[in-house]
Amino acid sequence: MKEKIYGLLRQLCEAEGVSGDEKQAAACAERFLSGFAKTRYTPLGSLTAQVCPGAPGAPHLLLTAHIDQIGLIVTQTAEKGFLRAAAVGGFDRRILAGQRVTVHTAKGGYPAVIASTPPHLQAGEEKAPETDGVLLDTGCTPKEAEALFAPGDFVTLHGVFRTLAGGRISSPALDDRAGCAAVLAAAEMLAKAPPACRVSVLLSSQEETHGAGALSAMQALKPDVALAVDVSFAAACGVPAHRCGELSKGPMIGFAPVLSPRVSRRLVRLAKELDMPFQTEVMSGATGTDADQIASAGRGAVTGLISIPQRYMHTPVETVDIGDIEAVARLMAAFAKEAHEYAAG
Repeated sequence: MKEKIYGLLRQLCEAEGVSGDEKQAAACAERFLSGFAKTRYTPLGSLTAQVCPGAPGAPHLLLTAHIDQIGLIVTQTAEKGFLRAAAVGGFDRRILAGQRVTVHTAKGGYPAVIASTPPHLQAGEEKAPETDGVLLDTGCTPKEAEALFAPGDFVTLHGVFRTLAGGRISSPALDDRAGCAAVLAAAEMLAKAPPACRVSVLLSSQEETHGAGALSAMQALKPDVALAVDVSFAAACGVPAHRCGELSKGPMIGFAPVLSPRVSRRLVRLAKELDMPFQTEVMSGATGTDADQIASAGRGAVTGLISIPQRYMHTPVETVDIGDIEAVARLMAAFAKEAHEYAAG
């Protein structure tokens, strides 16, 4: 199973999909789902699929993760052929200078670099540029830039999908293509051994820009129970350990006011029954994920949250453990077998 997840994850991460322009990444997931599910798109570009029809009147379980990634968007052409761009999602501005990027235009992708002032020419301690004032150098003359690029063109940072030691993966867009891979793997398992409930998948758009994809999809899907999967912070050098999970230590099961305590507690018991390592993540308010939208949209849904530990969030070198992704998929598939018991809350 790990090998299959690895291959799927690589395809997902190497597909572009900045918030608001998730078509390529969603198409990759659609190809996988089409082997066992009927897929549809929402007007905002979220991908949905019915995996198991369930018995007549059976409760509806939704498995969901977000398909979009952070990026940039061209705001205008600047002097000397440079492009001015702003962040789409929560970039750490310290990592932007000197990065390689691709500008995605109507005519295709064009390479560029983010401008950086050499340290020799900086006056004192120069601050990192604000994320709404990034300059991109495409090598074009002003006339060429005007012809090739337009405001609204999306931009992705260049990164490499790379295997590290110990079953760990480093890549851009693991937030949240890692969650998508877990959802897709669980969906395939359930298609082969359908539970009593109806099962759908949502790979939502625009989570990184306030969750409009999940919120709008809930109006059509109306699940009774939902399991959302995202990434969360994993311990690393220089970060507060008490605020983080750990790589290779299994799923992070969420507890928060917006989440169902019954579902969270059952996920903990299931992990123990499966002899699976797990961690808990307690949030005193909102979760900061699509779970917030899903739990509260429309009539609301009984919702659980499972997170995959990840280092270096919102950088081109996000890092996860493939074993943690597999464990999340197994945990969701096990929960689906009894999800009908939680439909009433």
